[in-house]
Amino acid sequence: MDPSSMNNPELLQFINQEKERAMVNEMVGKLTNVCWDKCITGTPWSKFSSSESACLANCAGRYLDMSMII
Repeated sequence: MDPSSMNNPELLQFINQEKERAMVNEMVGKLTNVCWDKCITGTPWSKFSSSESACLANCAGRYLDMSMII
């Protein structure tokens, strides 16, 4: 990559957007793994039980809250 291209505002904006997208994807992956392991106790059927749904919602909310704090 040409060093002078790093001064291009459009390129810098694109790079920052891609970094943010990667961070969001990573957070969603971690959230899915953590909350799934914590909340889904049996074999999922066509839909989650009410307790599983509530647990997933609470887990996701707490995870996102903590991510914002950090």
